[in-house]
Amino acid sequence: MLHNDPIAALTPEVVAWRHHIHANPELGFQEVETARFVAEKLRSFGLEVQEGIGGTGVVGTLRAGSGKRAIGLRAELDALPVIERTGLPYASKNAGVMHACGHDGHSAMLLGAAKLLSENPDFDGTVHFIFQPAEENEGGSMRMIEAGLFERFPVEAVYAVHNWPGVPFGTIAARAGAQMAAVDNFELRFLGLGAHVAMPHLGDDPILAAGAFIQSVQRIVSRAVDPQTPIVVSLTQVHGGNVGNIVPKEIWLQGTCRFFDPALSDLCERLIGEIADGVAASHGVTAALDYKRGYPPVINTVEAAALAARAAGAAVGPENVMAEFKPSLGCEDFAFMIRAASGCYAWIGAGEVGPGEGLHGDRYIFNDAIVPHVLRYWQNLVTGALPKAAP
Repeated sequence: MLHNDPIAALTPEVVAWRHHIHANPELGFQEVETARFVAEKLRSFGLEVQEGIGGTGVVGTLRAGSGKRAIGLRAELDALPVIERTGLPYASKNAGVMHACGHDGHSAMLLGAAKLLSENPDFDGTVHFIFQPAEENEGGSMRMIEAGLFERFPVEAVYAVHNWPGVPFGTIAARAGAQMAAVDNFELRFLGLGAHVAMPHLGDDPILAAGAFIQSVQRIVSRAVDPQTPIVVSLTQVHGGNVGNIVPKEIWLQGTCRFFDPALSDLCERLIGEIADGVAASHGVTAALDYKRGYPPVINTVEAAALAARAAGAAVGPENVMAEFKPSLGCEDFAFMIRAASGCYAWIGAGEVGPGEGLHGDRYIFNDAIVPHVLRYWQNLVTGALPKAAP
């Protein structure tokens, strides 16, 4: 550690901000107090601040020099509907809501980067610090884009980080190409007449149809797609019936599809519909499919990923930068921002965790020791993307 290192001096303050945000979590599009806290901090650093973008989104803008180039750095504001069981002194004060993914840390670290760069603006251009609402399931980044995010704050690329339990501490991982998967969700209903169990011949059986569908739909993965192509089709809910001696009229299923190739979205929708209709016809019932396209895959652009790797190497050492690794079939709505503006999404190694302590677990604890790694990464990224002209 360098003597009089400003990042080391700033880290305790960033951790304190993180603990404050953690103790006061808010769900997606309800992050009113969190957004206010962020905006007040940004203004205190001397940044231009715009609020209410796409709901509760906040953008702070920092300019230095005369350069016309601009980049965006993004963090998330929202928490999850999880009952916290960490026992931390700064545990959630809001019953049933918890920062169980680390968005509190991401926001606090981006605030730290804003303060660090405002005090030492060693770059030439503009940085937009983007704090988005509702990353978890509600698509807050798309809401900001639809509200004119990149028209109002144009950038040549946008960057984000996510703490990543399971990746070695002290490591930063970013790869060109796919890093996170696309996700589509579907709901399917099998509809029939039902019957008394003693007289099944007088009706039909949506349960049998649902069972046949659950088995048959896996042929999408096993037979309809190249076996070397990553894809998952999972059924996550099955509901129907409420009486012990009555075959129900309706069975409702919910499922999800995950993949890296965007073309698989159309394939999944078509095949799930065909399989459902075929199963329904063979069982004398009808099928109703509602297929919803969710987040696209996170596809890091080559130039942005290369810049991220250089910034990461300067932050944690080149030997601790991962550029070749298996992407995750998890999803992330930062994909919309990269698709709109190009950019790179990086994982920050948080070390190993135990059961219930990983992302979205009720005993998840953000590793505050990664704070200086991320502050250095953000600083290096900005100075690398927006270098000052040689004297």
